[in-house]
Amino acid sequence: MAMHRRHAEPPAARPAGPPAAAPEPPATCRPDPPADAAEPPAARPGEPPAPAHGTTHADAHAAALAHALRAAEHGYPVIPLTRGKLPAIRSPHRGHPEVPPCRGGCGRPGHGVHDASTDPLTVRRLFATAPWATGYGIACGRPPHHLIGLDLDTKNGADGLIALRFLAEDHGFPIPPTVIVRTPSGGCHLWLTGPPDPPVPNSAGRLAPGIDVRGAGGYLVGPGSLTTHGRYVLAPGCASHPAPAPTALLTLLTAPPPSAHRDPVPGAPPQSAAALVRFVRTSPDGQRNARLFWAACRAYESGLGRELTERLTEAACHTGLSEQEARATIASAAHR
Repeated sequence: MAMHRRHAEPPAARPAGPPAAAPEPPATCRPDPPADAAEPPAARPGEPPAPAHGTTHADAHAAALAHALRAAEHGYPVIPLTRGKLPAIRSPHRGHPEVPPCRGGCGRPGHGVHDASTDPLTVRRLFATAPWATGYGIACGRPPHHLIGLDLDTKNGADGLIALRFLAEDHGFPIPPTVIVRTPSGGCHLWLTGPPDPPVPNSAGRLAPGIDVRGAGGYLVGPGSLTTHGRYVLAPGCASHPAPAPTALLTLLTAPPPSAHRDPVPGAPPQSAAALVRFVRTSPDGQRNARLFWAACRAYESGLGRELTERLTEAACHTGLSEQEARATIASAAHR
């Protein structure tokens, strides 16, 4: 992958600047319904071509290995994955679990992300052990990149992209241009880099609804992988290097789980009522209904739906929505 060819050196730290009032990630993070499940994108110069949908399993395996080797060449530890996005090699200890669990010390493959390697010979051996693999995973939190993955998805009324924009506005950090991988479901993975310590933990929905985090001990499905639901591909025009995670975002990513604090109300989201209203009030064109619906959902989840209805309606009208449209959107959130 040309992306990995350009990763030969770790990205330089970007100078800090004043946070944007309404930071926006690249438009390629929210693509039209992707056609890549049916027709793969053209390979970049020097990048091994991905097999077309419907090609033989051997072709898909060979392409996954080629992509994985290119990733490993540029410092990304990789493992083979099945079409179901799971580690392709079964544990050698199945049926005989070890205490404490083996992390690869036995010398045999089958320890999931703990097998991930940048050594080309090791990578080839792993793929030879799993000829059914059609994808590869990139281990997060490992040197030299200490990769952090933000999995932004839209499901069950949540919207990861809008949630990330909300966090950026509420905590005053920019969303930097970075590597973006489009997923077959229409979501995307944002790649960021972090410091070696403290490690960023894996989480699902803890940072915000619709945002899953891949950190130490986790992995990201690499671009070029073919899965049951389609292919993972680089977003056109995205950055060639993963950007350093903003300091304020790192603070959120490494904060103790809410249960470790005594003050928050159980089940209440971290966003304040005032922040939800401000998020709606600053909606740009094309995002007014989406932001209002997302904010109303969060308000009802925290038991503040009725209390915030008027304030959210007023904020939506300020953006140009009619009162009728605003109230209909809030009502939809209430009955979600």
